[in-house]
Amino acid sequence: MPTDVYSEFEWRGMVYEGTEGVRDVLAREKVTCYIGFDPTASSLHVGSLLPLMALARLQRFGHSPIAIAGGGTGMIGDPSGKTQERQLLSLEQIDDNLKGIRVQLERFLDFNASPNPARIVNNADWLAKLSLMEFLRDTGKHFTVNYMLAKESVKRRIEQEDGISYTEFTYLMLQAFDFLTLFDRYRCTLQLGGSDQWGNITAGCDLIRKLRGGKAHGLVMPLVTTAAGVKFGKTEAGAVWLDPARTSDFQFFQFWLNTDDRDAVKYLKYFTFLTEEPVTALERELAAAPEKRVAQRELAREVTRLVRGDEAVARAERASAILFGGSMVDAKADDVLEVFADVPSTEIEAARFAAPGLAITEVMSLTGLAASKGEAARLIKGGGVYLNDERVTDERGRLTLEQAIDGQLFVLRKGQRSRHVVRVRQ
Repeated sequence: MPTDVYSEFEWRGMVYEGTEGVRDVLAREKVTCYIGFDPTASSLHVGSLLPLMALARLQRFGHSPIAIAGGGTGMIGDPSGKTQERQLLSLEQIDDNLKGIRVQLERFLDFNASPNPARIVNNADWLAKLSLMEFLRDTGKHFTVNYMLAKESVKRRIEQEDGISYTEFTYLMLQAFDFLTLFDRYRCTLQLGGSDQWGNITAGCDLIRKLRGGKAHGLVMPLVTTAAGVKFGKTEAGAVWLDPARTSDFQFFQFWLNTDDRDAVKYLKYFTFLTEEPVTALERELAAAPEKRVAQRELAREVTRLVRGDEAVARAERASAILFGGSMVDAKADDVLEVFADVPSTEIEAARFAAPGLAITEVMSLTGLAASKGEAARLIKGGGVYLNDERVTDERGRLTLEQAIDGQLFVLRKGQRSRHVVRVRQ
């Protein structure tokens, strides 16, 4: 096991670039370090997991982490990695978003640790009080336009048709001022971020050197992409959120379970606390029997447990078993509905399932799985109809509430793919 956090970052592939001497500093000193998080939504998404894990690892090695919830810079928007101007948020929207983000940070960081408790700070506490003249006099004069234009995040935007507004052009100075403020208040000497943040981070190091004569460092991590070249965390349904109200436990678990074989080991290193030995063992299993997806299943369990908790893992695995043909005998209605959220459904009054029950051929006709009762009977005789994933063998069969999952629903399937959920309306 690595004895210092820089070596830990290295074997996990989390080091993209660092300022000169940062390795030695992390090996011999306990430092205060920070990462900023963007409050553009009330939840972080999986794209924020790598920096979150970086702060958590730093704390486990005895360093003191600060998470900045960017209530101030969030009003401006960071141009790094963006091809167009962000929509500006109101103070009320930012405050609401910060509440949700704070809860999520608390799952990763220990705010009661001794002697290195984590902190959450909001840069609106100092940026919102800053006057323009004060900022230009004390900070702006230390940045030449040439210096700012040379930064990659600015150069890329200038090359775009829409260019970059003066508002976003100043973002680099605001982030540098954040680093200076944290240096003054907490002796924070290390800032981390994605590789697209390198220019902003080194600007802060320069400002601390010029105004305080202090030595500060930066360490940036690679931007996470998939082996297929797709932006990490994006799916057909959109971003994968840490908040279960935005991305369900089942969808979250499935996102990790569906990881490409080429990415599975990398993600185990990035997004879990598994040490080198178990990760190496999973890598061997993946190479020997990729069809078993052992590495992906462990990845899904570990990340879901970390972000959502043990019950979420259990719930997601129950739902996953349903999806892949497991028995629905002991299934919960909520789990079934989560799995088949996109499957067509029909509501039928509960009274119609009273003894002797509703003919299954009629139910199939009502749901459109069969054009008529006669066609439904022929499908059943041919062995192509399933109720709650059990084959139906009697074309004269009837459905009663006793057969309903949790007394609330039935799942009918025609062939291998065509499903329909029948909801019982009470």
